[in-house]
Amino acid sequence: MAGYTLITGGAGFIGSNYAARCLARGEKVVIFDNLSRRGAERNIEWLSDRFDRKGFELIREDIRNAAAIQDAARGADKIVHLAAQVAVTTSVTDPRTDFEINAGGTFNALEAARLSGRKPAFLYASTNKVYGGMEDVEVVELPTRYDYKDLPDGASELQPLDFHSPYGCSKGSGDQYVRDYHRIYDLPTIVFRQSCIYGTRQFGVEDQGWLAWFIIAAVTDRPITIYGNGKQVRDVLFIEDLLDAYDAAFRHLDQSAGQVFNIGGGRENSISVWAEFGPQLENLIGKSVKTKNREWRPGDQPVFISDIGKASQLLNWTPKVNLEQGIRRLYDWVKENQNLFS
Repeated sequence: MAGYTLITGGAGFIGSNYAARCLARGEKVVIFDNLSRRGAERNIEWLSDRFDRKGFELIREDIRNAAAIQDAARGADKIVHLAAQVAVTTSVTDPRTDFEINAGGTFNALEAARLSGRKPAFLYASTNKVYGGMEDVEVVELPTRYDYKDLPDGASELQPLDFHSPYGCSKGSGDQYVRDYHRIYDLPTIVFRQSCIYGTRQFGVEDQGWLAWFIIAAVTDRPITIYGNGKQVRDVLFIEDLLDAYDAAFRHLDQSAGQVFNIGGGRENSISVWAEFGPQLENLIGKSVKTKNREWRPGDQPVFISDIGKASQLLNWTPKVNLEQGIRRLYDWVKENQNLFS
């Protein structure tokens, strides 16, 4: 099956949504995933039911297996590299596995692209964690949030890299390898330093996917822990807007190849993780939500808001789903699919 889109981690939240989008427009898709993440098998079932297993192939393998990913990439025109260990806390307790999956796995995927001889477009899902705690940026504390004192549009791609936590180091290593494979091997690679992505088919857990996890926990009466004081701010981006950005990057490859983009909701879609989101959630479910507080997590930025000006200019992309719309859509999906979280 030559001429297909290869999605590593394609059974995950972002991957399954992008696979569905590609399949809906008639593209061939290869999903490379070890199905270890919560919800992965259900996402494959969802894709199978929706598309009757036509147009996509599942390779149940691990990104640490260099030979397997090399075989999978042999005929790919596009590679979306999403396979990762995604939790900062897990990286702290098990840094070796984190390194092998995130740094080593990204290297394996890049080598697979290079050795395929096809020069496929290669998009890497990096993270805002590559900027570390951003201690050099002055932050002010407001009644319900932290904010930048002097960055009205948020943090741009010119913010110095400062890998903090094993997760930040492993994802940052992949980030820089992906950039350099364009310079050294002329692969058309793209780095998306993604902020908080949320939306339907997200099986959020406490360590990753905080917005979805808070909704899932509130709907299913599970305990919620707030790390820090809940005023930490993130710009959040609805899944469909992220996938629009993926499409735009591939569509404008002459502009995006070799580039790094901060991809998030921008200032208009920023929210503090509990001081502002908590009241919205309680309003949605119609009751108060009990929480407990614990100490800050390593490398947790008081505020991260993406300056998405570069993506807007070069890719002609801006988010379309606002906070209120996106949160309502995710809440409705969780409510309608509570059986998935039992």
